[in-house]
Amino acid sequence: MQAMSTANPPVRPEYEHLLAPFTAAPLSLPLPWYRQLWQQGWMRKALILVVLATLWEIIARIQDNDLLLPTFLATVRAFGEGVASGELPGKAAVSLTVLLQGYAAGIVLAFALTTLAASTRIGRDLLDTLTAMFNPLPAIALLPLALLWFGLGSKSLIFVLVHSVLWPLALNTYAGFRGVPETLRMAGRNYGLRGLRFVVLILVPAALPAILSGLKIGWAFAWRTLIAAELVFGASSGKGGLGWYIFQNRNELYTDRVFAGLATVILIGLAVEGLVFATLERVTVRRWGQQH
Repeated sequence: MQAMSTANPPVRPEYEHLLAPFTAAPLSLPLPWYRQLWQQGWMRKALILVVLATLWEIIARIQDNDLLLPTFLATVRAFGEGVASGELPGKAAVSLTVLLQGYAAGIVLAFALTTLAASTRIGRDLLDTLTAMFNPLPAIALLPLALLWFGLGSKSLIFVLVHSVLWPLALNTYAGFRGVPETLRMAGRNYGLRGLRFVVLILVPAALPAILSGLKIGWAFAWRTLIAAELVFGASSGKGGLGWYIFQNRNELYTDRVFAGLATVILIGLAVEGLVFATLERVTVRRWGQQH
């Protein structure tokens, strides 16, 4: 009897729990408006800029010497006057025109070097040797040679810009190529991809995060190299850029205009970083899940 009761246990009475609808109550309360605003990245960055501007204004008023440190409001006034007169936009256009030429040439040369390095052993040796030689060399140190070879003009600036862009971009791109998984490489070879097609269709998409990092580093190096070069020898082809604007106003003791020129350099850098590179990352590597 005991074995039968174990084999056939008594049937338990059935019952049913009625659950509340899933959407009857909100899972969480909505965040207050100030918390929602704080979640926006642009708001946090704007707040940082406001704090820095406030500190600048306070320190300048305490020092009370416009020749050494003009106030933030005086700098904003000089910046507005420079924009209204068209002088600052004109100087910025001259600098950006030269910068884009050198930046584009540096990108082309870096891609050629890394493609050769990814395809052949002699290319790898060439890239390793050249980067070890020239990457530690400051671009501005080549300016005297550039002046001897190309004269006082935009060609000298483009020469030093190519040097400042080429090596960091080539190093980052090649490091990204070396980090491509072997499975992707084997898949490309199985499809018969060789040489330039293998680099463009397999290596470049897989190494795009490293390439974008190299492009940003190369841009930063080129931008500051250009301003420094313009500060050293000034105008190019009869026209001066932002560096020459800063140098000229420093000689004339217009310190507020000097800071306005520096602010223009910073604003252009922020615009390129926030609009160009951030958008490029959003539509490529973040969209494809290669970067968080």
